[in-house]
Amino acid sequence: MTTPQSILKETFGYDAFLPFQHEVIENVLDRRDTLAVMPTGGGKSLCYQIPALLFEGLTVVISPLISLMKDQVEQLRAVGVPALFLNSSLQPEEYQTNMERVRSGVIKLLYVAPETLLTPRLFSLLTDMQVDCLTIDEAHCISEWGHDFRPEYRQLVDVRRRFPDAVCLALTATATMRVRSDIKASLGFSQSNEFVASFDRPNLYIEVVPKDNPAIQTARFLERFKDQSGIIYCFSRKQVDDLADFLTRRGYLVRPYHAGLADDERRRNQEAFIRDDVQIIVATIAFGMGINKPDVRFVLHHDLPKSIESYYQEIGRAGRDGLPAHCLLLYSYNDVAKLRYFINRKDGTERQVAVQHLDAIVRYAEDEVSCRRKPLLEYFGEAYTAQSCDNCDNCTGQAAEQIDITIPAQKFLSCVKRTGERFGAVHVTRVLLGSKDKRILQAGHDRLSTYGIGRELTRKQWAHLSRQMVQMGYLNQDGEYKTLSLTRKAYDALKNRLPIMGHLQEAEERASKKAREVASAYDQALFTLLRAKRKELADEAGVPPYVIFPDRALMEMAAYYPQSDARFLDISGVGQVKANQYGETFMAIIRDYCQEHDIPEGLKEVHRVKDDYGRRYMKVGEAFNEGETVESLMQQYQVKVGTILDHLARYMAVGHTLRPVDDILGLISAATGQQEAAFAAFDELGTAFLRPVFDRLEGSVSYDDLKALRLCYMSQAAEEMRPEG
Repeated sequence: MTTPQSILKETFGYDAFLPFQHEVIENVLDRRDTLAVMPTGGGKSLCYQIPALLFEGLTVVISPLISLMKDQVEQLRAVGVPALFLNSSLQPEEYQTNMERVRSGVIKLLYVAPETLLTPRLFSLLTDMQVDCLTIDEAHCISEWGHDFRPEYRQLVDVRRRFPDAVCLALTATATMRVRSDIKASLGFSQSNEFVASFDRPNLYIEVVPKDNPAIQTARFLERFKDQSGIIYCFSRKQVDDLADFLTRRGYLVRPYHAGLADDERRRNQEAFIRDDVQIIVATIAFGMGINKPDVRFVLHHDLPKSIESYYQEIGRAGRDGLPAHCLLLYSYNDVAKLRYFINRKDGTERQVAVQHLDAIVRYAEDEVSCRRKPLLEYFGEAYTAQSCDNCDNCTGQAAEQIDITIPAQKFLSCVKRTGERFGAVHVTRVLLGSKDKRILQAGHDRLSTYGIGRELTRKQWAHLSRQMVQMGYLNQDGEYKTLSLTRKAYDALKNRLPIMGHLQEAEERASKKAREVASAYDQALFTLLRAKRKELADEAGVPPYVIFPDRALMEMAAYYPQSDARFLDISGVGQVKANQYGETFMAIIRDYCQEHDIPEGLKEVHRVKDDYGRRYMKVGEAFNEGETVESLMQQYQVKVGTILDHLARYMAVGHTLRPVDDILGLISAATGQQEAAFAAFDELGTAFLRPVFDRLEGSVSYDDLKALRLCYMSQAAEEMRPEG
């Protein structure tokens, strides 16, 4: 009997569903209209692709993105699923051929744009078909409160009426509670049958740094990602072209993407990026919504996005394979002023919504204390209760020591009061610096006692201090013009001359906080060989490399060295069709490599020749072997216990051994039964990534305990493999 689980494994090559996938699929199969909100990379596509293979009739997928349709159809055909698309990119003959194939009943999934679906000839075609499911992708486009409202999406309720027997599934990755309610009301959904997965993307390292010299900052950032794919977002077409030229001159393989380019050039540049012919796309926000490239290792925002929704969606294009990726935002208040200028040209509700969106992203960017995930997730209505995510700049960076900032804070608060609490931070700062600006002189603020008393700090330092005063509760910031006013806390501080502790930013660029090093628990040399073969096969077939196999699959092959059909099918993302088509080709490379290096199948250690000496994890591992304890190493490097355990695990992963880890057992608080369950999960899932193990144990064992248990497991495995005698 064919089931969702059997299709998941045999067709798509996955062993287990991601959170909420199975529940959404069962709800759709029970023919209940469903709204599913799942993060980018959370597996939304399978929520309609699997039901489509179980329904007798046709599943129609409505998407605004031509590139996404093409990409999805290529991937479905690669695993043997009959699918096609109808849109304006097709020649008339090909369009007619596709319509005939749909009419014949052999197609299970049909992708169309909303404007295509609303045409009489497509209505005529589908009226004679059994349509079992209508899937609306990017459903946030329905809501005028969303960040990408599209009026044609409002007409989809009429399409629903034409196919009353078809179940409707609405999907999106970005929807606040208000947007979700608007989607359900527009489509006539009941308030139930809503599934909202966590918006958290724990594999993304999130960082915000002040923008100073963005071109140089960008070039320095890219030095960390040699030969890896990434996207850089810019505000304007000119910025895209200038930055692309700058990076090309520095030797990077870069292509621009924006609406000012000819359609053919945009298409060629996008294809070059998808097929790994170029490393980097520099783009406006026009790029990316239809890109399903899983191995994007970084997203850099050269300019401030216009909303939290846009920002979340754009960073969501990184790390869709679940592997670590880095998201960097360069922030400048000049970007805020630029966005506000364009907002002021809007009217009515559109302007009101845009102001709210901008205020939210500014609060997020200026927060230098809170975990980055907390405001992001709370914006979408999800509580984030963890003390630290350990994967953003505010959580991993060494907190700057607080100093006494009473005098500059008093100067700023006094100036806000003396200017009448009617101005924003820029005006107050100009008064403190003694500006001769016409507005300062016209207001008579050059005659205030606070005029010119703040020349010891720079404009940027005062701007940083003002944001800090708002975050610390000394100032309110209200309205479209960010007018500052004193709070009761500020009045108390001034009246009673209370000390104020905080930070004074250096005049020069703040040092970027370093992301966590991620252990590469796979054979890099073998991975390079497999990646080259994948590119060769993809070019021959005219498809993107990830259609052959995603990076995660190649990494698992390079970690476990599968050399038999059964072991090859154990690799994540390998189903029967791909195993039949590509298995022998890739296993031949693996067999030759293993024979040359004397590596047995299934070995979970990593063999690398690369010299890793001088890196911190090497120093930590060597110090531990020389008798240092975990506690002493924590004090020496001023880091948490989990960081030291990560370093020791990476030290072992690259082929080194550790002295007996008995003292690490004292760090574990999990009960004996939980420890045994963790070891069983490591047996099945490996030690490269802890998130699958954490999920398998339903969060019953903490990450720090899992890190300690992983070390014990790796040490035991190394001991068992050591030759006797």
